[in-house]
Amino acid sequence: MSPHTDAPSPANSFTATSGFSLRHQAVQSIYTMDHYNDSFETSSIESGDVGLRRSLTPGIYVPTVAFFDPVTDNLDIETTASHAVRLAKAGVAGIATQGSNGEAVHLSHKERNLVTSTTRKALDAAGFGYMPIIVGCGAQSTRETIELCEEAASTGGDYALVLPPGYYQGLFSKDTIMSFFRDVATASPVPILIYNYPGAVSGLDLNSDAIIELAQHPNIVGCKLTCGNTGKLNRIAAATRAATVSDPASGFMCMGGSVDFTLQTLIGGGSGVIGGMANIAPKACVKLVELFEAGKYAEARKLQAIVARGDWAAIQGGIIGTKSALMSHFGYGGYARKPLPRPNKDESRRWRDAFDELVRLENSL
Repeated sequence: MSPHTDAPSPANSFTATSGFSLRHQAVQSIYTMDHYNDSFETSSIESGDVGLRRSLTPGIYVPTVAFFDPVTDNLDIETTASHAVRLAKAGVAGIATQGSNGEAVHLSHKERNLVTSTTRKALDAAGFGYMPIIVGCGAQSTRETIELCEEAASTGGDYALVLPPGYYQGLFSKDTIMSFFRDVATASPVPILIYNYPGAVSGLDLNSDAIIELAQHPNIVGCKLTCGNTGKLNRIAAATRAATVSDPASGFMCMGGSVDFTLQTLIGGGSGVIGGMANIAPKACVKLVELFEAGKYAEARKLQAIVARGDWAAIQGGIIGTKSALMSHFGYGGYARKPLPRPNKDESRRWRDAFDELVRLENSL
């Protein structure tokens, strides 16, 4: 079966007991971990020990925005650091650098590494040395993807988030993508999460059977499903015995890719969400997870509706709208790197208003 056509899995094709018995030790239950003390304050960069890896815990992860000087277009390191600390203080489970929100495609390798190392140092200095960093490591060749994984490990990253290559997909054999992920996972010094985002890779959409099969590799510890297919997420979560906020299970992290289906992800047995809108409202996103885990479903549904409306604005505006909203409501954010356009006054007002309900909620928490 082609890994690019998502169809219902054959009966009995995802037995929960085979291959996933607490094998993914990189993930621990949020209730059994002892990393919430101040004893873990040394980053892998400072210590020189790239083997020191922080655990993933189910919850909200934020793919951070990249910040640039509005005049020079150089990276704004100070804002990169302060934004990471703001998110950590809001209670998120972790941070992801070099994603779509992080404008990885606009950055050189050197700049990518600087963002990750700056984020790690800022978290450590603020007392969040335990917080894991997932680093986007997508590239078109197997070789460069492995190189990015190696650089992620050397600059303070704990995990790699890997997109499938899509540029030459018309020339792929039926085994190309499966071999790509296995080759990268085998060579990577950090565990990887599969990133399924058809919009970023010319429509290539991994199905549940492919991801379940790849999940048996010992260095593939999770997935992010920005495809928005909750049926696919349910199948993968069940097959892998994915970790949840209350149960570490196998430890596999089955993550939604957008906060507008956080509640659906959690109900379906997922591990949480890696969602860009949490750059604006991290407390609201964390609160949604807490309400679900407390069994307060009516309150959770109301909050999910507000979060979903805010996320719709983020989806429509992309990184331009998200940065504009950060500027309007929080006084920082700047602009996306050229050639992306800068919003005019009317557009800025539009994005400010679109996020107003969500920001009012965020400021009340």
